[in-house]
Amino acid sequence: MFGKVLIANRGEIALRIQRACRELGIKTVVVHSEADREAKYVRLADESVCIGPAPSAQSYLNVPAIISAAEVTDAQAIHPGYGFLSENADFAERVESSGFVFIGPRPETIRLMGDKVSAKEAMRITGVPCVPGSEGALPEDPAEILRIARDVGYPVIIKAAGGGGGRGMRVVHTEAALVNAVTMTRSEAQSFFGNPNVYLEKYLENPRHVEIQVLADSYRNAVYLGERDCSMQRRHQKIIEEAPAPGIPTRYIPRIGERCAEACRRINYRGAGTFEFLYENGQFHFIEMNTRIQVEHPVTELITGIDIVAEQIRIAAGDRLRFRQRDLTFRGHAIECRINAEDPFTFVPSPGRILFYHPPGGPGIRVDSHIYQGYTIPPHYDSMIGKVIAYGDSREQAIRRMRTALSEMSIDGIRTNIPLHQDLLQDARFVEGGVSIHYLEQRLAAKGEVKQAS
Repeated sequence: MFGKVLIANRGEIALRIQRACRELGIKTVVVHSEADREAKYVRLADESVCIGPAPSAQSYLNVPAIISAAEVTDAQAIHPGYGFLSENADFAERVESSGFVFIGPRPETIRLMGDKVSAKEAMRITGVPCVPGSEGALPEDPAEILRIARDVGYPVIIKAAGGGGGRGMRVVHTEAALVNAVTMTRSEAQSFFGNPNVYLEKYLENPRHVEIQVLADSYRNAVYLGERDCSMQRRHQKIIEEAPAPGIPTRYIPRIGERCAEACRRINYRGAGTFEFLYENGQFHFIEMNTRIQVEHPVTELITGIDIVAEQIRIAAGDRLRFRQRDLTFRGHAIECRINAEDPFTFVPSPGRILFYHPPGGPGIRVDSHIYQGYTIPPHYDSMIGKVIAYGDSREQAIRRMRTALSEMSIDGIRTNIPLHQDLLQDARFVEGGVSIHYLEQRLAAKGEVKQAS
C-alpha cells in the first residue's frame, strides 16, 4: 500500500479521498489554489502545497505544478478525483512517466473511452448495446451524411467525438437542417475540444439516464455494482441521483451489468468506472464511459457496503479485487441531492461567506461536504458545496428521510438550491419514479421558474 498520496482536486471530493486514505493508513498531500487556502481538507491534510492563484488554469489544471508538488513531498501516487484532470490521458501519462502511480485507468484506456467514436466502436465489439447511429465519425460527403441519417431515422443528434458536459451536441429534426448542423457542430467541437470529429445518433425522445458502476483490477477481474438513475437533470447537469433505478425490472440489471464487466476485461480496464446509458422502452443504449470516480458514487456505496474510493486506491496499489460478483448483494435504496451555492430558481451562483451552518443527521443520513461555518465559498469554481445522501430499506423510506434531512439543513449567508430539492421531493412524478432526462427542464419551464438572470 502507498505511504503517501497526493490529492489533485478540491472541494468535497478532496475531503472524501482524504478520509479514505486515512482509513487505509495513508498520509495525504493536498494541492490547493490561493483561493482554497482555508479549506477544511487543506487544514486536515498531513501536508499541503499551494500550486497557484485562483483561476483553475493556473492551479488545478497546472500539470507541472502538480507534478512538482508530488516530487517535493515524496508522494507515491496521485488521485485526480473528478473533473479537472481526472479524465485527461496526457496528465495520466505525465504522472506515470514522472515515476508516480495514477489512481485511475491506464492513459491509453482513458484516451480510448474519452473519444466517443472510439468508445462506441469498442462497446459494439464487446456486445454492449449502443444508440443506433453512424459507425464512426461522419464523413465529409454531404450526400453520405444524409444517407446515414435517413437510415437511422429522424430526429437525430449530432455529437462531438471529444465532447462532454452537454457541449458539442445539436438535435436535428429535418433533412434540410442536417448538413448545416453538422458543419456548426464540427466548428464547435474543434473550438471546445480540439477535435473536429462528430458522429450521429438516433435522438431518443423520452429516455432515462441510467448508469452502471464497475470496478476492475489489473488482473482482468471485474464486477458491476448495480445501477443508478440520474435522470433528474438541468442542462445535462445531474441534480438528484438514486440507486437502484426505480421501475426497471431487476432481471435486466445482471444482463447489462455483466456486459459492462466483460467490456472492462476486454479493454483491460483498471479502477472505478461508469457506463452511462439512455434507457427507453426496456432497452439500454450506451452513450459514454466515465473513467473516474463519479459525484454520485455514495448512493452505490450505501446499497453495496463497498467503499469505492478505497477500492480505487487498493487497485492502483496492485491489489486484486477482494470480492467476486457472486459475493455482492444490493440492499435498500439511496438518494443523493447535490447541494449547490446558487439561487434555487434562477440558478445564478451565490458565492460568499457562510454565516451559519447546520448539517442534517439521523438514521440513514450521510453528508459529504467540505464547508463549515465561517468558510468563504470562492467564485472561481463549480457551485456544488456538498451532497446529502439518504438511505432506507425502501425507496419510500429514503424519500421520507431525505425530506426530513433537507428540512433540518441550514446554511445562512449564501443562497442554495435546497428549496428546489424540497420541491422535487414532493413532486408526484418523482415520487412515482422513472422520470425522463427532460422532465426537470420541462417542469421548470411549465411553472415559469426559470428566469433570465440579469
